Amino acid sequence: MGLGGCIILIAVGAILTFATDWHVQSVNVHLVGVILMIVGVIGVTTFSSIARRRRVMVPPTTTVVEEERHHHARDGYSDGYGV
Repeated sequence: MGLGGCIILIAVGAILTFATDWHVQSVNVHLVGVILMIVGVIGVTTFSSIARRRRVMVPPTTTVVEEERHHHARDGYSDGYGV
């Protein structure tokens, strides 16, 4: 569940808790709203802690640059003996 889903849970829970006066038999609508808000808050904190870990910058590692060695064809004169 993403951040948007958590915010929707909080909003729906707040609406059920504070903005309704429904009375459903064997279901406490206000308690369901409080539970939804708690789950939404837990989701937001979990999402933000995971996102914070992803944003941690790792110091760049040093790169090793290897020098290229030029290989010359041995034609008899390049090694200094001149056969």
